[in-house]
Amino acid sequence: MERVTNLASERPVVIFSKSTCCMCHTIKTLFNEFGVSVAVHELDEMPRGREIEQALSRFGCPTLPAVFIGGELVGGANEVMSLHLNRSLIPMLKRAGALWV
Repeated sequence: MERVTNLASERPVVIFSKSTCCMCHTIKTLFNEFGVSVAVHELDEMPRGREIEQALSRFGCPTLPAVFIGGELVGGANEVMSLHLNRSLIPMLKRAGALWV
């Protein structure tokens, strides 16, 4: 759990992902289109990725992607897309220092 917290705080936006996950790709693309510099941790490419995935589940995010903004768990693809559609995502990114525009 501590490792997840440390990794989640390394940048304003952190995504825990799997390289083969289409929803993970979609969320990474969304942030990329905004011009956000995201720290991405591809759990299927990390030696202890399975342990991190289990810790994320205990943290409250049972599916991937797991998105953290400003060190706080936002949730998965559904939560991020809901924030985007109700126009809350951009202000959240600005508050976290991930966007300056």
